[in-house]
Amino acid sequence: MSIQLAHSATLPQHATAVFLLPAGAKELPATLQDLQAAARQYVADQLAADAKLITVNHFSHQHYFVVVAEKGTADLVAEAVRKSGHQLLAQLKADKVAELFVQDLSGHATDLALALAEGIALSAYEFAGYKTDAKSKEAAKLTRLTVVGEAVSEAELQELHGVLQGVFLARDLINAPLNKLNAVQFAERMAEAGEEAGYRTEILDLVRIEALRMGGLLAVNQGSPEPPTFTIMEWKPEGATNAKPYVLVGKGVVFDTGGLSLKPTPNSMDMMKCDMSGGAAVTGVLYALAKNKVPLHVIGLVPATDNRPGGLAYAPGDVLTMYSGLSVEVLNTDAEGRLILADALAFAKKYEPEFVVDIATLTGSAARAIGKEGIVAMGTADETQMAALKKSGNRVHERIVEFPLWDEYAEHVKSDIADLNNLGKAEAGAISAGKFLERFAVGYPWVHLDIAGPAYLTAPDSYRGKGGTGTSVRLLYDFLKNQA
Repeated sequence: MSIQLAHSATLPQHATAVFLLPAGAKELPATLQDLQAAARQYVADQLAADAKLITVNHFSHQHYFVVVAEKGTADLVAEAVRKSGHQLLAQLKADKVAELFVQDLSGHATDLALALAEGIALSAYEFAGYKTDAKSKEAAKLTRLTVVGEAVSEAELQELHGVLQGVFLARDLINAPLNKLNAVQFAERMAEAGEEAGYRTEILDLVRIEALRMGGLLAVNQGSPEPPTFTIMEWKPEGATNAKPYVLVGKGVVFDTGGLSLKPTPNSMDMMKCDMSGGAAVTGVLYALAKNKVPLHVIGLVPATDNRPGGLAYAPGDVLTMYSGLSVEVLNTDAEGRLILADALAFAKKYEPEFVVDIATLTGSAARAIGKEGIVAMGTADETQMAALKKSGNRVHERIVEFPLWDEYAEHVKSDIADLNNLGKAEAGAISAGKFLERFAVGYPWVHLDIAGPAYLTAPDSYRGKGGTGTSVRLLYDFLKNQA
């Protein structure tokens, strides 16, 4: 169960609350009347000792004090507050706090209570999982969080709630194993989310995918006992501000063995249920947009399959004819994500889109280049569009590092017998993948986001947690909301 967000104009007396204090604070504001002299002195002593999180137990209720970090930009200050929310949640759990009030007394130009609430809520996420022990299914102790003050509105809190639900949906999808979420089940979950949020869904089955001659998606699926799907999600509200739709394309490989070019080591396959994180992110974004009724026409495309070495599995050396008509020589069946994305990117042209973004756990090269700390981006979008994406990335701290797509990189994906190959070279692997996709992203401005590093974490990392993170849901929601 997620935390309920609420708003209150004033702080009730004797309520358990957290107060945000300015960087370098040495004493409490005089406006805090609910503190006796001894408690006020205790907090002052803790502030003098440079404590960042202070707890005062009044027995009937608790007060927490979080000192805002001094950072170079407002975006970094907000991120530090989100991380403080993660630290605070551990204390709230220990104190078994069920309801918390949040008040920003930091004097910061932007009310930071929303950032703290966001950090707490994201940290409180737990994947329901499949444990049979009843204790493991207990809901988080904190169930209600109320932001105090006029600087934050009820509408802003409800918008944050909608975005968080989109992130949690993406995380749930990513964390589900293959035997609970094959390509067909994935498509059905996307449709269920659409019914709940209010966006339209169409699922193309194997027959329709064959009729469209989506050679990349069909080839990757050949070794699987399960059929592929191609899901089209559309949020088109009345009064949409854009004449042409924005299109999001998400990689939906529900499990990746590497195909006949098996993953090099067994443990490199362990977490490959997360290879549909791009598709999960697209679902989360559409869900959040629809829940919050953002006036923007947005379409999501998710080609989905698993990649296995069984049966009639496609093989290195095969030549595929893609949906666009281009031919591709397969040099490695573990470079499958770009094949299914290529068909979807070519399909996107039919919508005459304003802008297209694809999201994928595409290359280990991207993860090795910048780790879990950021997202690799490249594309044909102009500087204004890329700058807007980067600005959103900084705002939500899902930061973007732009890689080049210079003409010379086209040499990496040349083939002797086909229009291009699917592998590239050992060097600049993330760019080779982007250069491959560029051949299919024709007729519209496009950006490719490689989320291989941050999409799935094997160890906890502050409010991103462990497992699926839902990376790029908050980023793309912020970007698209600002386009509207």
